[in-house]
Amino acid sequence: MTVDLDIGAALPRNGGRSDVLAIGLQVVFCGLNPATTAERDGHNFSSPTNRFWRVLHLAGFTPRLLRAEEEQELLFYGCGITAAVERATRSAAELIADDYVKAAPVLEAKIRNFSPNNLAFLGKAAFAAISGRGDCDWGPQSEVFAGARTWVLPNPSGLNRAFDLDRLTRHYRDLRSKL
Repeated sequence: MTVDLDIGAALPRNGGRSDVLAIGLQVVFCGLNPATTAERDGHNFSSPTNRFWRVLHLAGFTPRLLRAEEEQELLFYGCGITAAVERATRSAAELIADDYVKAAPVLEAKIRNFSPNNLAFLGKAAFAAISGRGDCDWGPQSEVFAGARTWVLPNPSGLNRAFDLDRLTRHYRDLRSKL
């Protein structure tokens, strides 16, 4: 699936990193928050231990393995990137539920503005805090967030050792098969 979009649609954020967004995407991947490496490098999911780019390729979202520096190419494939909380940390474990709740209005306005079909939270923490549901499972959720269908996918961070590459890919492929 390719989409004809203006790839200059990024929104600048702190540290030179930007959201990768355009109107009407199939899915926006919503990280919990940026890693300090992403702030330093100026690109989303730039840590060499993060499996985001590999998983997207293996799950069929991209025809080849993209590098973080090529993040704007995601728009051609109907995909985007944002973060629930904009404050960078070494680990998402440094965030508390209140961080997500306070950030929710900004995320909601952004999603309403760009109107993606699906919003995929990468990890349960942000979705659980924002929705008030601590019992969510992986996969599609019954809630709609700012007009987008919601999904909860495992976080691709290299710190998330509960999911190996094959298991991560299966969850992302499930979303891909429903687009």
